[in-house]
Amino acid sequence: MAAVDPSGRPSVTVLEQLTRATIHTSRGLVAATKTEMAFRIEIAALVLSIPLAFVFATEAWKRLALIAVMLLILIVELLNTAIEKLSDHVTPTTHPAIGRIKDMGSAAVGVTLLLAGAVWLLAFGEWLARFW
Repeated sequence: MAAVDPSGRPSVTVLEQLTRATIHTSRGLVAATKTEMAFRIEIAALVLSIPLAFVFATEAWKRLALIAVMLLILIVELLNTAIEKLSDHVTPTTHPAIGRIKDMGSAAVGVTLLLAGAVWLLAFGEWLARFW
């Protein structure tokens, strides 16, 4: 019989928690991939960026930064998508406040894309400088 925590719910082992978290993570990634074109494009950009990071950067920390900034785009896109889906569920009709909330989520993605572009541009510039 499973132990019971003070709230009356059966306690869950660390392995069960990890398994559940992994299942929820995979469901979220699959849902985003199926429904969001921007997420699919960003996944493709990540796949391309991994080998390019090894071309443009010679130091491990720079490679990590190039790949990490691409992962950051995915993270912010997932959060923006979650905000949009929740907003649509709460108010399917057009609402000015919901529109501003969605715009802010979109702005977060845009700022992250600018950051990623700056990091990659810097790496590309350093790479080009090695040939001059």
